[in-house]
Amino acid sequence: MDLFTEGDPIADTRAPDGPIETRWERRRFEAKLVNPANRRKMTVIVVGTGLAGGSAAATLAEQGYRVKSYCYQDSPRRAHSIAAQGGINAAKNYRNDGDSVHRLFYDTVKGGDFRSRESNVHRLAEVSVNIIDQCVAQGVPFAREYGGLLDTRSFGGAQVQRTFYARGQTGQQLLLGAYQALERQIGLGNVEMNSRHEMLELIVVDGKARGIVVRDMVTGEITSEFADAVVLASGGYGNVFYLSTNAKGCNVTATWRAHRKGAYFANPCYTQIHPTCIPVSGDHQSKLTLMSESLRNDGRVWVPKARGDDRDPREIPEDERDYYLERIYPSFGNLVPRDIASRAAKNVCDEGRGVGPTKLGVYLDFADAIDRLGRKAIEAKYGNLFEMYERITGEDPYEVPMRIYPAVHYTMGGLWVDYDLQSTIPGLFVIGEANFSDHGANRLGASALMQGLADGYFVLPNTVANYLAAGPFEKVDATHPAAVEARRDVEDRIQRLLAIDGDRTVDSFHRELGQIMWEHCGMERSEAGLRKAIDEIRALRDQFWQRVRVPGNGEGLNQSLEKAGRVADFFELAELMCIDALHREESCGGHFRAEHQTPEGEAQRDDERFAYVAAWEFTATGEPSVLHKEDLNFEYVHPTQRSYK
Repeated sequence: MDLFTEGDPIADTRAPDGPIETRWERRRFEAKLVNPANRRKMTVIVVGTGLAGGSAAATLAEQGYRVKSYCYQDSPRRAHSIAAQGGINAAKNYRNDGDSVHRLFYDTVKGGDFRSRESNVHRLAEVSVNIIDQCVAQGVPFAREYGGLLDTRSFGGAQVQRTFYARGQTGQQLLLGAYQALERQIGLGNVEMNSRHEMLELIVVDGKARGIVVRDMVTGEITSEFADAVVLASGGYGNVFYLSTNAKGCNVTATWRAHRKGAYFANPCYTQIHPTCIPVSGDHQSKLTLMSESLRNDGRVWVPKARGDDRDPREIPEDERDYYLERIYPSFGNLVPRDIASRAAKNVCDEGRGVGPTKLGVYLDFADAIDRLGRKAIEAKYGNLFEMYERITGEDPYEVPMRIYPAVHYTMGGLWVDYDLQSTIPGLFVIGEANFSDHGANRLGASALMQGLADGYFVLPNTVANYLAAGPFEKVDATHPAAVEARRDVEDRIQRLLAIDGDRTVDSFHRELGQIMWEHCGMERSEAGLRKAIDEIRALRDQFWQRVRVPGNGEGLNQSLEKAGRVADFFELAELMCIDALHREESCGGHFRAEHQTPEGEAQRDDERFAYVAAWEFTATGEPSVLHKEDLNFEYVHPTQRSYK
């Protein structure tokens, strides 16, 4: 049976043409507006309360819309954005080191291996300068220099210092800024906050997104909620790999339910492997711990030159160490982009030069920086990160080099959106990591927080008005046939999961799925491996629906039931990820096909055949997905062989 069929091309009809520097300004002017009196009559649902969702809900409410906000955590501030560490990019050029909006635009397009849209990326770079001002006004405690100016540092993929930070807690501080703005609107009665509620279905009426079906995770009550537009800000799908840096609750269900209702899913195979994570210590682990990429500013990455060198790293002399990133990529050194640093670490470990108990690790050494700057300076920059590392590993990184290894982190794929951030379902907008739009095949470090806040504070509030201006839309309630069907689908799915009463836990299936994905659709892919993975995923999915055991019932708190629904969606997503990786017969960014590499082992793109966004349309389960291609055109940053040497 064919794995997919090819459908009609797709195009982003909302992106303006003309000079790229004025496209966003012209789009905002051309977009229709909703007058303040009419905004009070309109409701917008926002799913997710991370940086994208929290900032969007607060801003839309500030503009006068009625907002319903939903999250599955016990508080909006528990969203996974809070775990981000290293910083947020902005083209402020405070260092006077050559940065600019155009350079941030250029670095992002190049860093994404020329698989992102120029218009979207330029807008992101433009808006970045406003984000910092917004967050400072909210009281976000960015690090400052002696003179009072905001401090910045370098991140991978750039030769300028454009990353603003709050020690190793940048995500937490930015989220608290968005959270206080959200709480203000909740207090004013403009936002209805629904925590511990999980979206399980999208309600589509006459082709438009008009609501969602949610389950109260404490009482088990299932309700249908309605609005004039729906915004998904539900994050990425890295937990399909089971072991990742994501919080255990992160999942794909909100976006996958929308995909099944007609929203195209774009570039699902583009997964970011983060090079700076604490190595796996055993089969007992359920997640991995990220160590901020900012550590590569002062830490030097190395392994022993000799295979099997088990000496204490402090006993290995300089001439017997291989600072391989500095050797291979002299221009960028330890600050090469994440995909390149991750593959380089895998390569030296595959050569037998890995370190630590599992030999799946490399050293991140701060001895030189401590000698040069002093321990107090390093503590001021990275103290909480060092403390976290010591608590987890029992090793003092001030005395002994850290051990790191790549791990699944961020997903560049997501629901397809146009320039207005609207999906292929009218009225369904997708922001932050949940969409595919800005990062191409590899996200530069410190750009996730930038995109989330850009979408939530500045882009969506402008573009959603253009859609809502066509209203008012007809009123919809729970008696509408589309709403009845959506709710029935949710109830039937829950009962089906509970009725299996098998002999295997949800976690056992999730772990096995993750092993398949990491082995065959992780840092390196091949045709044979991907075909094997698809067969194994299908067989394991069949077992899941026959043998999974979900104890309890749906009438109350049931974490096994929550996980079962999410893992069921992960099975379907995993198959599409492998199909997408299989069809893309090239290497680019985080997608590395073993058959497509240069003699030096670098990613080898095929721009003639694959310079497009792969947007997948859902068909009935068991039927081939439909591939729609959106051609990528480069007017300002012409694709070249990516080099950081």
